[in-house]
Amino acid sequence: MIKAGRGRRLHRRLLVGGIAFLVAGAVTAAMVVDWLGVTPRALGPYIERRTEGHHPAIVAGGRLTGRALVELDRGMAHPTGDLVRALAPGTQARPANPTAPVGILVATPDEVRTALAAAQPGDVITLSPGTYRFEGIKLDVNRPGRADARITVRAAQPGSVRLEFRMVEGFKVSAPWWRFENLVIRGACDDDDSCEHAFHVVGAASHFAAVNNTISDFNAHFKINGEDGRFPDDGLIESNTLDNSRVRATARPVTPIDLVAASRWVIRTNWISDFIKGQGDRISYGAFAKGAGSANIFERNLIWCEHRLRGEPGQRIGLSLGGGGTGKEVCRDRKCITEQDGGVLRANLITACSDVGIYLNSAAASKVDDNTVVDTAGIDVRFPASSADATGNLVDGAIRSRNGGLLRSVDNYSTPLWQSFAGLHRVRGLFTAPQAGDFSWRSKAPSREREAEERAAPDLCGKRRGIMASYGAFDDFRDCQAARGP
Repeated sequence: MIKAGRGRRLHRRLLVGGIAFLVAGAVTAAMVVDWLGVTPRALGPYIERRTEGHHPAIVAGGRLTGRALVELDRGMAHPTGDLVRALAPGTQARPANPTAPVGILVATPDEVRTALAAAQPGDVITLSPGTYRFEGIKLDVNRPGRADARITVRAAQPGSVRLEFRMVEGFKVSAPWWRFENLVIRGACDDDDSCEHAFHVVGAASHFAAVNNTISDFNAHFKINGEDGRFPDDGLIESNTLDNSRVRATARPVTPIDLVAASRWVIRTNWISDFIKGQGDRISYGAFAKGAGSANIFERNLIWCEHRLRGEPGQRIGLSLGGGGTGKEVCRDRKCITEQDGGVLRANLITACSDVGIYLNSAAASKVDDNTVVDTAGIDVRFPASSADATGNLVDGAIRSRNGGLLRSVDNYSTPLWQSFAGLHRVRGLFTAPQAGDFSWRSKAPSREREAEERAAPDLCGKRRGIMASYGAFDDFRDCQAARGP
C-alpha cells in the first residue's frame, strides 16, 4: 500500500511537471515569436524560398509548411464580391452638381489639348460624353489658376467620360490651382513600363485637386514630387477609385499614390486596391508620403491590398509615412533626416495585405488614430527617427516598434503576434465576414476603455464620434451605406 501510494504521488508529480514543462515551453515560444517579430505570413514564404533547389522532399516540405503558416495567419481565400464597394465611401459618392457651369465644352482629344494650353484662371473645361484616346506626348497642364479662380477639368456626369492613355504620363501638372473631377481614366499600354502615371504633379503645382475619379492600370496613378527646387504643396485627392486589373509586370515602383517631398496634402475617402508589383523586389504600397515633407493627412480611406488579385508573391503594404526611403537628391531638404514629420493616419480601413497594414519609416511626430487594420501583419513603427502616438486603433495583429522606433501606444485593441501562429484572430472574429467584405459587427462592438475628448474628425462613414466610440475606423460600417444612399 505504501509503495502504491508513493507511485501515485510520483505519477502526479511527473504529470504536473510535464504540464509545467509544456506550458513553460509554450510561453517561451510565444515570447520568442514576439521578440523576433516575424509573422506567419512573412515566415511561410521565407521558408518556401529557403528550401528551393534542394532535395524534392525538402522542397515539398517547405511548400507545405509555408502554405500552412500563411493559411493560419490569413485564412482560406473567400470570394470578395462587391459588398465592401457598395458600403465604402469613395468614387462617385457625390452626384454631379447640376448648377455647375459647363464653361468650355470640348469633344475631341485635340480640343482637350488646345483647351489645356490656352486655359485661363476660372475656366471650366467640360468634356462631352465619350471615349478619348491619347498617345505619345503627355498632356501638359502648365497654365496657372488662382486661389479665387481655380481651373477645372471635368465630366458633367461621373462615368460619362473615359480617357485612355497610351503614354508614360497622362496629365503632367506643373502649375497651381487645377482640379480634375468625375473622370474615368485607364492606362491602355501594351507593356506596363509605358503607363507610369495618370497624373504627374510637380514643382509649382500647388493646390492640385482630384475628386471623384476612377483611375485604373497605372504603376503610380498619382506621382507627386518636387521640380527645380519647388514643391507642389497643399493638394487634395478625395473620393477616387484607384485600382489595377492585373499584376503590374514591372520592376518600377507600384504605388497608386506616390507622394515625395510635398507637404500638407489631404488624401481622403479613396478606394485603393490591387497594387501588385510583379517584378523586381515585388514590394508595393497603397499610398505613401516620404521625402522630408510634413503634415500630410491620410484619412477615411479604404485600402484593400488584394481584392481581385490575391495570393501573388511579394509584399503589399497598406499606408505608409516614409515608404521604402528616399534618395537624398530628391528630398525636400536634400537630407531626409526624417522621411515625414507630423503626418496623420486617421480612420482608415486597411485589409488583405501580405505585409503590414501601416508602416512608419523614419516618420517623426506621427499620429496613428482610430484605424481598422484587418488581415495584415499589423502596424510597424521603425527606425530611431520614427516617433508615433497610436490611439484607438483596432488591429488584427500586433502594434509594435522595431529598430529603435519610438511608439506610444494608448488604448488600442490588438492581437499578440504569437496568436497568429495558433490561428487565433480575435479582432477578425469581431466582424461578420471580413474576407468577403462584410465589416458589420458580429455582435457587440468593442468600445474604447477610456473616455476620449469628443473628436471633430468624422469616422470612415462620415459620422461624428462621441467620447465612448468603438475602437477603429467606424462605429457601425452600415452607416457607410446610409451615407451613400440607395
